[in-house]
Amino acid sequence: MKPIHTTNRHTTLRAAALARIAQTEPFLEGSLCPVKRPGCQQPGWHLTFKQKAKTRTVYVPMDLVAEVKTWTQNYKRLKKLVREVSRHGLALIRGHVADRRAAERGRALTRR
Repeated sequence: MKPIHTTNRHTTLRAAALARIAQTEPFLEGSLCPVKRPGCQQPGWHLTFKQKAKTRTVYVPMDLVAEVKTWTQNYKRLKKLVREVSRHGLALIRGHVADRRAAERGRALTRR
């Protein structure tokens, strides 16, 4: 199968999103959640994530909370970029199919 080499807005935007993915800092899947600790003013922190369809929780020490928060935010940005790349890939496929059908209709009209 021949690769799609047409340059249009979807190929340009997809390439830009892929470049941003390549520049993504360390990331970590999950959510950082505060947990009330008995007898303490400050909350404790847990990282909650899914593993084999089960919710898992890991305690995050206070000195790592800021760094883990950055990692989880980077993961959320990465997910948005992956969705953007997929969306533009689908648009390229749909456009290719539409272009091919239009070309076939044009050939059919010229044969008459």
